Amino acid sequence: MLNFQELLANEETLDPATPNDWDSMRRLGHEMVETMFDLLQNIRSEPVWTKPTDTMKQFLQTPLPVEPQNPYAVFNDFCDHILPFPKGNIHPRFWGWVQGTGTPLGMLADMLASGMNPNNTIGDHSAMYVEQQVLSWCKEMMGFPAEASGILVSGGSMANITAIIVARNAFGEKLARQQGLKALSGQLLMYTSVEAHMCIQKAAEICGLGADAVRKVPVNADYRINLDALKQMLTDDRAAGHLPFCIVANVGTVNTGAIDPLDELLAIARAEGIWLHADGAFGALAKLVPEYSEQLRALEDVDSVAFDLHKWMSMNYEVGCLLIRNAEAHRSAFAVMPNYLLAHERGLAAGPESITNYGMELSRGFKALKVWMSLKEHGIEKYRRIIRQNIAQALYLEDLILTTPELELLAPVPMNIVCYRFCSDHLNLEAVNTLNKEILMRLHEEGIATPSYTLLEGRYAIRMANVNHRSVKEDFDVLVRETVRIGKEILAVASTKGATVMPMV
Repeated sequence: MLNFQELLANEETLDPATPNDWDSMRRLGHEMVETMFDLLQNIRSEPVWTKPTDTMKQFLQTPLPVEPQNPYAVFNDFCDHILPFPKGNIHPRFWGWVQGTGTPLGMLADMLASGMNPNNTIGDHSAMYVEQQVLSWCKEMMGFPAEASGILVSGGSMANITAIIVARNAFGEKLARQQGLKALSGQLLMYTSVEAHMCIQKAAEICGLGADAVRKVPVNADYRINLDALKQMLTDDRAAGHLPFCIVANVGTVNTGAIDPLDELLAIARAEGIWLHADGAFGALAKLVPEYSEQLRALEDVDSVAFDLHKWMSMNYEVGCLLIRNAEAHRSAFAVMPNYLLAHERGLAAGPESITNYGMELSRGFKALKVWMSLKEHGIEKYRRIIRQNIAQALYLEDLILTTPELELLAPVPMNIVCYRFCSDHLNLEAVNTLNKEILMRLHEEGIATPSYTLLEGRYAIRMANVNHRSVKEDFDVLVRETVRIGKEILAVASTKGATVMPMV
């Protein structure tokens, strides 16, 4: 047994112990802010990416600390071993995957949120109301009705998984949540294109449906879902006794940025009596741009839409959003009311309904604050201009590629993703793929730019995904120029070495 009398004779906290210690911590906080502001202000002069050194890796294999260390020493370790090797998505020439850039105020907002440190799930406190307002603003952005439901989550994967759970539980006689899938008369099936994000398959697996329940529909030459193939699948599956319950539309596929035909998918979903979910991780926010408003108008009528605020809205990681038209369907998919979460008429236990009734988490940080502060700082019109600017930059890059003889465009550019490669008439497909993979790695290693990559019909593509508010037109000139330079250098070396760098035809 603990000797509580002895232990409580020397109580301690994790706060600074004395007024002088508080002053020292305050100075350290100012130094931290100055360090990060210097980095952000001068980021263009830095390499996009620097390979982590063996020294850094060894430093981060030290044993668990036992005794206290001076906070200044801890910060110095951060500056020496961690800060010099960032991922790079704060840099103007970071275009890998679809990863946002963040902002200075967003960084400070996270500090404020961390200082307040609320568990933002339950209770009558300001953070709960901030999240409500942010969700209301998100509904305005997507044209959703005020009475619709929503939740802030970590990102697109969790938003999509949450939506599929709601769609599954709302199906038919709504038996799945209470009785499980065994209560249904057949296999639940969901439909999406072969270009869908991997999290859609994960959602099916997590929901107990299994990966085979995801019917992957072929796409057309523009990488949009083939509607005739979808209709035939639905007909065949119903004839086989299966239960179609959901269609997932892609609003900006991860490979090429393709937007599925939303109006037609909405008509099919309504005719079939099934749920239409839109995975708009980055692309849904193009709805703010006048040139895309008509193409994306059907988002206002889908059953649910997922999108990330840490992508095209440049909120600091992490924050995504899910909106669900039927608030009761959303609540009934997750609500549980144990005795320890019962609402009260007054006190801290009063206030808005617990957010855990709308998702999986009971522990949640105050991620809404950076969204609230950022939207107030910039206003939606500036975000609209930035998104429009990013699309214009992608079209500019497309034009550069089309007018550069050494480069080939590999897919249409419907929005902000550009897939291209360096070409040579003297190389077969395998060699061209090897060449472009090498170009990509050297772009990274030389700190020039960090596009990512994909395979399109067996062709290795250098993939530029632009959700970067710091990028300017000249950055894309650099990307094209350096791609060509590196490609020519590799070919020259291969030629002088008798084609030993890569296989030749």
